[in-house]
Amino acid sequence: MNAVVIGVLLMLGLTLARVNVIVAMTLSALVAGLTAGLSLTDTLNAFNAGLSGGAEIALSYAMLGAFAVAISKSGLTRILAAKLLATVNNNSSNSETSLSYFILFIILACAIASQNLVPVHIAFIPILIPPLLIVFNKLKLDRRAIACILTFGLATSYMVLPYGFGGIYLYSILHKNLVDNGLEIINNQVPLAMIIPACGMLVGLLIAVFISYRKRRSYQQDENEEHVTSIAIEQPKKVLLVGITAVLASLVAQNVSGSMILGGLVGVMIFSLFGVVKWEQNSDVFSKGVAMMAMIGFIMISAQGFASVMKATGDVTSLVQSAALVIDGNKPLAAALILLVGLMITMGIGSSFSTVPIIATLFVPLCLELNFSMMATAALVGTAGALGDAGSPASDSTLGPTSGLNADGQHDHIWDSVVPTFIHFNIPLLIFGWIAAMVL
Repeated sequence: MNAVVIGVLLMLGLTLARVNVIVAMTLSALVAGLTAGLSLTDTLNAFNAGLSGGAEIALSYAMLGAFAVAISKSGLTRILAAKLLATVNNNSSNSETSLSYFILFIILACAIASQNLVPVHIAFIPILIPPLLIVFNKLKLDRRAIACILTFGLATSYMVLPYGFGGIYLYSILHKNLVDNGLEIINNQVPLAMIIPACGMLVGLLIAVFISYRKRRSYQQDENEEHVTSIAIEQPKKVLLVGITAVLASLVAQNVSGSMILGGLVGVMIFSLFGVVKWEQNSDVFSKGVAMMAMIGFIMISAQGFASVMKATGDVTSLVQSAALVIDGNKPLAAALILLVGLMITMGIGSSFSTVPIIATLFVPLCLELNFSMMATAALVGTAGALGDAGSPASDSTLGPTSGLNADGQHDHIWDSVVPTFIHFNIPLLIFGWIAAMVL
C-alpha cells in the first residue's frame, strides 16, 4: 500500500472519529513513515524538521487573536452587535429572512475581499465573526452555511481572480510551475482555465446555503450576552474612530510588510496608545489572544510536520506512477485519477499553494504525453492543487472559519467545518474539474 494514501486515510478516519486533529496527524505521520520503510528515528526527524515551518504561522495567528481580543475589549464589537441585534429585535420574521441573507452576503464579500482586494487572508475572521454570533443565534442561522460561505470566499477567489493571493496562486505558483515543467501557456490564460472549476464551487455554495443548511438551527444562547451588548460604552465615537484607524493601520502594515504578525501588533498598539485598551490590560489581551488561537496554531504546526513526512516517504511519486499505469492512454480516466491523486495529496498537506509545485512536476509531463490541451492541463493541475484545500482538517480555509464560529464552543471543527466544505466543494470540484479537462 502507498504510504501517502495510508497516512491521509488514517488521518481522516481518526478525525472523523473525533480524535484530536493534532493527535490524528501525529499518529498518521508515524504510521505513514513506518509503512514507507523509514525507521522510527528517520520518521520523527522528518516530522520535527517540518514543525519549524509552522512556527511563523502559529505566531501570526496568536497575534491576530490578540488583535481580536483588543477589539473586543475596546467595545467596538459590542457597538456592532448591539446595532444588528436591535435590527433583529425590531423586525418581523419575514424581514429576518431578508436580514439573514444580507448578513450572509456581507460575510461572503468580506471573505472574497480578504483574498483579492485587501489580502489579509483569514485575519478578518476572528475579528468579524465572534461578535456576530449572538445575532446568528437570534436569527437561528446554521453555522455550517456560514462556514461554507467563508470557505468559498477564501478558496474560490484565489482560484480564478488574479489579484492579491489570486495573483500569487495563478501567476507566481501555478503558471510558473506549468511553464517550468514544459507547458507553453501565457499567464493570463491560466485564470480562464480555472473558470469551469470555480463554477463547481459556486454550485456547491448555492446547494449549501439554499438547500443543505437552509433550515433554522438553534444554538444555546448565553443570557448574559444580550445584556453585555446593551451596556453603555464610554466615548463611543472615540472607540469607533480608534477602532477604524486600528483596523486600517493593521491592514496597511500587513500589506506593506507581508507579515500578519506585524499587522496584528500594529492594531493592538494603536488601541493601547489611544487609551481605548488600558496599558495594564496588555498582558491579558495577549494571553487571551494566544488562548483563542492556540489550537489552530498547533494544528498548523502539526500539519507542517505531517507534510514533511509525506514528502520524506517518496511515495507521492509512486502514487502518480501507479495512476499512470492504470490510465493506459485513457484520457477521461486520466483526468479523474489526476484529480483524485491531487485531492489525496492536498488533503494531507493542507495547502494548495504548497501542493502545486509537487503535482505540477508529476502531472504536466503526463498530461503532455496524453495530448491534453494546454488549457485542459492548466485546469487539471490548478484544480488538483485546490482540491482538498476546502476540506482538509489542517487547511486555513477550514481552520479560519472554525476560529470565529467556535468562539462560544458550539461549532465542531470536523463535523461543522471540514465535512460540510468537503461535501459541498470538493465533490463539485472533482466533477467540474473533470468537465474542464474534457471540454477545454
